[in-house]
Amino acid sequence: MNVYDSNRMVDILSEDGYENTDKLEQADIILLNTCHIREKASEKIFSELGRLREISKERKNKGLNTLIGVAGCVAQAEGEEIMARAPIVDLIFGPQTYHKLPQLIKRAKGERVIDIDFPPEDKFDYLPAAKPNNIVARGLTSFLTVQEGCDKFCSFCVVPYTRGSEVSRPAEKIIAEAKLLVSNGVKEITLLGQNVNAYNGTIRGGKRINLAQLLFELAKIDGLERLRYTTSHPNDMSDDLIGAHKDIDKLMPYLHLPIQSGSNKILKKMNRKHTKEQYLQIIERLRKARSDIAISGDFIVGFPGESEEDFTDTLELIKQVNYASAFSFKYSPRPGTPGAQMKEQVPEKLRAERLSKLQAILNEQQLNFNRAMIGKIMPILFDKIGKEKGQIGGRSPYLQAVHLEAPKELIGTIGEVKIIAAEKNSLKAELVK
Repeated sequence: MNVYDSNRMVDILSEDGYENTDKLEQADIILLNTCHIREKASEKIFSELGRLREISKERKNKGLNTLIGVAGCVAQAEGEEIMARAPIVDLIFGPQTYHKLPQLIKRAKGERVIDIDFPPEDKFDYLPAAKPNNIVARGLTSFLTVQEGCDKFCSFCVVPYTRGSEVSRPAEKIIAEAKLLVSNGVKEITLLGQNVNAYNGTIRGGKRINLAQLLFELAKIDGLERLRYTTSHPNDMSDDLIGAHKDIDKLMPYLHLPIQSGSNKILKKMNRKHTKEQYLQIIERLRKARSDIAISGDFIVGFPGESEEDFTDTLELIKQVNYASAFSFKYSPRPGTPGAQMKEQVPEKLRAERLSKLQAILNEQQLNFNRAMIGKIMPILFDKIGKEKGQIGGRSPYLQAVHLEAPKELIGTIGEVKIIAAEKNSLKAELVK
């Protein structure tokens, strides 16, 4: 979602004549778009601001001004602290106010500005359409936000406080944005939301539409070859959404469905509002609907009160599901969340040991999943030039990176390849004639 938001900021600034640059020393405006999910990401901002301070000094010596802003969820949660700790920052704004960026920048040229309100207006109503050249530059795949915010209030998570309550965009606006993307070369769209499968928008005169119905509408767009969605909550995996995986050919057989823990005791403390048994039933129904579906997940180890037995339950669930890939983290207390106030905080050393054990199993599962592809023929979306001469790269239906020797003219198409080798993070293939 931060990638999507950053792209939309570029679209807004393009309207004012700004151009994107990859070279910091050339930039008149530098914006850091931030995530507040983990402590490490939050602290990294201050390290980055130290580097930007030096660049700003060098530019000032040349008579050039540099406006520096911090956006996103850390800005929303810790804006006052950032202003106090980093005098170099001119502008702070949250994820719900970036549609006001042109006005905020004008103000920030004369004073330090902070805007972390939750405005009554829908920011998407004020965002300009992306310019065709910006869409083309971003490549063949694109993110598209359909839902924001969260009403789940997991006890470890800051999202409800930084992104606000769940809001779904009108389906017709989503469809129009998708058509614009496809008309400018996009072949694959990933629908985004903090709880994307809680999508509950409107279409044609106010009729309610859920995520499954939205996927069917988007699948009708000519030229759109692939659909994905992330991130999902188990409690919102409805029967019709599971059925969509069976009935929509364009919907890729890969689902990110986090559980966080395999212990019912810890799931209750996390306020997940589901059990591991319910989660496993969902996985079973998904695999029954589409036998080739692959599952990825999220895991937090060392949540307050996690015993050795609780951790073992998580390992057993991982073995039972057999993930194609997963994200895993040590529990990171986030200020203002119930988890940060809980007793029985697990020592850092034990959290690190448990994470190492868990990741060893997940890494083995990912490697085995990739190796199981060897000898198979599969469709690949060729999307870039490879690192080696004569090589191109692409993505499999399971989001695996695939490399092969083939003409660069194939980029932008979907073609069949045979997988001939596999590593943990990529596949090697040859073109099927």
